[in-house]
Amino acid sequence: MQAYDERLWPPLWLWIAGWLFALSLSVSFYAALGPVWGLLALLVPGGLVTAGLISAAARVQVSDGQLFAGPAHIGVEFLGPAEALDAGAARAVRGPESDPAGFHLIRGWVPRGVRARVVDPDDPTPYWFVASRHPDRLAAAIEAARSSV
Repeated sequence: MQAYDERLWPPLWLWIAGWLFALSLSVSFYAALGPVWGLLALLVPGGLVTAGLISAAARVQVSDGQLFAGPAHIGVEFLGPAEALDAGAARAVRGPESDPAGFHLIRGWVPRGVRARVVDPDDPTPYWFVASRHPDRLAAAIEAARSSV
């Protein structure tokens, strides 16, 4: 059963900035070395920018009693109540109130998130913080999954 699924894609301006960089590099190579090198100078850096931005787009999912955040996952039975955080509260969790032992899935272009305490006594991680564009829906999905486990 899948309760929540979100992909934290980078914003459009990052894609445009990356490709504008590749384009400016391409124009320089074209002027100095010709069209073949100009095309290569566009496609290679542009491809690397695209690959980097695609790999930076973490997936957040609540499915089958698990919270998946990027490559990590935890059973919802090991989580306490999930709280949706606005941009200010999320900034505090990422900054001055951050615990280095906590799990953080942070994307700089996603200002809000969800925090849930870890209630497993054998787990030294105090909490999970997961960035989300829809923290209310993610927290509700975690709570629904917790109540069904």
